[in-house]
Amino acid sequence: MLQVRASPTFLPSTSSSPSSSQAPTPSASFGFGRRSQPAVSLAAAAAPPHRGRARRSVMAAAGAAKLEDADALIDSVETFIFDCDGVIWKGDKLIDGVPETLDLLRSKGKRLVFVTNNSTKSRKQYGKKFETLGLSVDEEEIFASSFAAAAYLQSIDFPKDKKVYVIGEEGILKELELAGFQYLGGPVGAVVVGFDRYFNYYKVQYGTLCIRENPGCLFIATNRDAVTHLTDAQEWAGGGSMVGAILGSTKQEPLVVGKPSTFMMDYLAKKFGITTSQICMVGDRLDTDILFGQNGGCKTLLVLSGVTSLQTLQSPDNSIQPDFYTNQISDFLTLKAATV
Repeated sequence: MLQVRASPTFLPSTSSSPSSSQAPTPSASFGFGRRSQPAVSLAAAAAPPHRGRARRSVMAAAGAAKLEDADALIDSVETFIFDCDGVIWKGDKLIDGVPETLDLLRSKGKRLVFVTNNSTKSRKQYGKKFETLGLSVDEEEIFASSFAAAAYLQSIDFPKDKKVYVIGEEGILKELELAGFQYLGGPVGAVVVGFDRYFNYYKVQYGTLCIRENPGCLFIATNRDAVTHLTDAQEWAGGGSMVGAILGSTKQEPLVVGKPSTFMMDYLAKKFGITTSQICMVGDRLDTDILFGQNGGCKTLLVLSGVTSLQTLQSPDNSIQPDFYTNQISDFLTLKAATV
């Protein structure tokens, strides 16, 4: 086996990225300490499991319902999973009404979990961002795709004597370190690709060599999001553009561990001991957040405070229909007041 090794004259450092805001998946039999089924392709991740297929086809035909009775939805589930970008914040700006809404849900005894495809930060770093925005969120309530990449490698008993080549930023590196994986040197057994503002040709070439020349080398993507929010003013090219470059050069589909694959959903259900039918997934993206919830058998709520407009939701070309939609999560407050 060719052992592709990092060379300081060829391989740009992946650990110099500054801190910033920023698949397909194993089966539901996921668990640490034993080898799970391999992750699937993106097409398979997007395809619903049997438990959600009939429900989703009915919803696609009927269309999403506008949320009118927030209390009924709140009372019907135990856990709310929130996407972050476009739901809790946009860029570094908190969306109006978020603190009060989270306080309301906690006062009703609801478990809150925050899941993001943005891999630029570790869970600890995201905890600091929540704190900076004035939100009290425990690190154990945060699940970023950077953590998912490390957790997936643990779930398949990835050999500790093999290295991981990272195309991405600090969040992935920190989570790999916490999980006990090395990302410098060789031989390389996995290439993990996430959002990377320092992406360049040499990273593409080295990642391509690792995958092509090392038999069995894994190609793992934290997500395939087309766009991301670095600021609240505009959309930026997302991690999917970096993944697409490696896909184009290797002709190999990645194993996506972020949304919409169900890896993180399976992990959360196992960790907290909850059934997915008692979860409501709240997000602003149809093809990641809402599909993530549907693939996991959850209730779904689309908010229009992020990338998806009402026109897009109601377009005849859109086949992904959430159970409910509303303008933003603070509607929980006003809709509650309207029903008193």
